[in-house]
Amino acid sequence: MIGSWRGSLRVRLTLVISAVLLLGGSTVLGGTLIVVNNGMEYSLAVAYGKWRVYRPDDPTPQVILDTMQSNLLLKCGLTVVVVWLVGTAVGWFVSGQLLRPLNMITATAHRIAGRTLHQRIALNSAPGEVKSLADSFDSMLDRLDEAFAGQDRFIANAAHELKTPIAVNRVLVEVAMGRPDYPVELRQLGENLLAVNHRHERLIESLLTLARAEHTITNTGHLDLAELATRAAQAVEPRAAEKQVRIATRLGSATVLGDPLLLQQLIYNLVDNAVRYNQLGGTVWVSTSADAERAEVMVSNTGPVILSHEVPTLFEPFRRLTDRVGTAEGSGLGLSIVRAVVRAHGGDADAAPHPGGGLSVRVTLPRKRAATDGQVRLPQAIKG
Repeated sequence: MIGSWRGSLRVRLTLVISAVLLLGGSTVLGGTLIVVNNGMEYSLAVAYGKWRVYRPDDPTPQVILDTMQSNLLLKCGLTVVVVWLVGTAVGWFVSGQLLRPLNMITATAHRIAGRTLHQRIALNSAPGEVKSLADSFDSMLDRLDEAFAGQDRFIANAAHELKTPIAVNRVLVEVAMGRPDYPVELRQLGENLLAVNHRHERLIESLLTLARAEHTITNTGHLDLAELATRAAQAVEPRAAEKQVRIATRLGSATVLGDPLLLQQLIYNLVDNAVRYNQLGGTVWVSTSADAERAEVMVSNTGPVILSHEVPTLFEPFRRLTDRVGTAEGSGLGLSIVRAVVRAHGGDADAAPHPGGGLSVRVTLPRKRAATDGQVRLPQAIKG
């Protein structure tokens, strides 16, 4: 708190104004005392020279001069102090008024940090440097908003365009494999093609989810993260059984307000990644909890050792754990989708490696608008 006051531009401007007032008042006071002192010495010398014949018992000129100087110094000094204090208060008020547009720009920048690029400063003031700065900032936001919107539209349109030929390929392969005269030696090739086709479908669905998560959430409802975690654990149970991975859950009620589809995909990606990038016979721990302000989802797993400097890259798009587990079966968008969905809901996601191998991913979401009842009906299926 002290550091923020010391670094406040308003405080520094007020101190500068105060110092200028004090220095100016002291200079004026000193100059006034010098001028008045010289004038009084001359006047007293003339007056005493005329009066001493008739008034020999009068005080000496020096005593009179000292008394007048002390009185003048006291009154002028008090005047300077009063003017300095009043000027400092006025400087504090004026600096606050002058810096109000900058505070508006700062507040808007903080709100935009949550990807709310549609907000603008729209400063209504007389033309000047601050008005020019605010207008330039709004113009920059216009360009950024257009660029991000264009990027999201491109991803969504490209993904939709790719879904049709991939779906056609899958149908053609399935029809060909269903023919009675289908050669046995080509069945393995058909299964491999279907596996590749399925991976491409997952990639496209992930891209669509990522593009949707980058936009402002509009479809919201109250839902319990514990129920989402239960569904996610059930959905990945077949894959976990193949790898002999045990899923342990400790699910406490954690009601939040958010997009059901996105939050469902978020938790599924966490649990699916924990199973996918695990060791044979490993374990996955899934827990949900909440307090008055925030809800939390924690997913941890066993697995290969992960270095600390590698953790931030896991949230980047198309970054897989290939180098650690020797497989590239994932699309590399799992944790990217997680972070995008969390940020769209005003939360945060972080990860920490285990010393003996494996990773813990923690997701926190705000609960300030959540309720404990009136939950929405969740979708019946989770897309893997």
